[in-house]
Amino acid sequence: MRIGELARQAGVTAKAVRYYESLGLITPGRLANGYRDYDGDDVRLVREIRALHRLGIPVEGTRPFLECLAAGRAYADDCPASLASYRAAIDELTGRIEALTARRTTLIAHLNAAAHRGSGVVPPEERGTAVMDYLTLPADLPVPEDDGAADHLPGTRAPRLALLDTAGRTVRLDALGPRRTVVYVYPLTGRPGTDLPEGWNSIPGARGCTPESCGFRDHFQDLLAAGAGRVYGLSSQDTDYQREVVERLGLPFDMLCDPALGLADALGLPTFEVEGMRLFKRLTLVLRDGVVEHVFYPVFPPNEHARQVLTWLREHPL
Repeated sequence: MRIGELARQAGVTAKAVRYYESLGLITPGRLANGYRDYDGDDVRLVREIRALHRLGIPVEGTRPFLECLAAGRAYADDCPASLASYRAAIDELTGRIEALTARRTTLIAHLNAAAHRGSGVVPPEERGTAVMDYLTLPADLPVPEDDGAADHLPGTRAPRLALLDTAGRTVRLDALGPRRTVVYVYPLTGRPGTDLPEGWNSIPGARGCTPESCGFRDHFQDLLAAGAGRVYGLSSQDTDYQREVVERLGLPFDMLCDPALGLADALGLPTFEVEGMRLFKRLTLVLRDGVVEHVFYPVFPPNEHARQVLTWLREHPL
């Protein structure tokens, strides 16, 4: 077929086809008169290039996928080099997300400073002492015991539960797909200027939600590289409260809100009560294909937990 017909079938321009050919990504045959002659394989290759490019993979970066097809594989991402290209693209996107998150945090700080200027109110980012109180764990925190309350979870199917995240999206826990999703479940995060429940430090496993979230923030890119497709924090706090946490801590992932503790009721997760509130006990679920693949319970110390999850992912590659 001629180049115009190839471009029409593949949904690209003739100029794009010539560019792909100049890079050696496609190699058409030649007719007796010297004209290029494209076939169905070329259409498939150009469609593959187009689809990958729309995912954010540079045109030059599609070569491993095309070579995978040339090797006779049924899918362009059946080869190790293709998976490495996926990971490289994810790392690049993660870097951009983190850079944008940092810029957003800085803009919020400038906005708060400008909004509170002259009002006598101290903006959140200037309450350094209060913030550090939540980031620092007392040395004498009680260690939670394994009471067996999570032993039934591995192999359990995720419920058909839809939760709202801090980006305003609805997330179905049973429809997260084949990639591993890490969901760390926690009681509640402290907020500067807001008192924690009475006796919070004496409740095993209660204190440490902010350091835990910061740990997942700091190891986020490592977790993705180790095979985690997504990371979520989850608590019973409302979305506005969690959104403030995401902004204040500069988290590169979203939080899930479950004010009715629907996940606890559906899966039989352990909970506790304090000051009339029913809260999640701290644990972490690794979900895959709608099933609980692994559970971390109890979690201690919370500020080291992200590293514990990272170690498990590296020791249990897909």
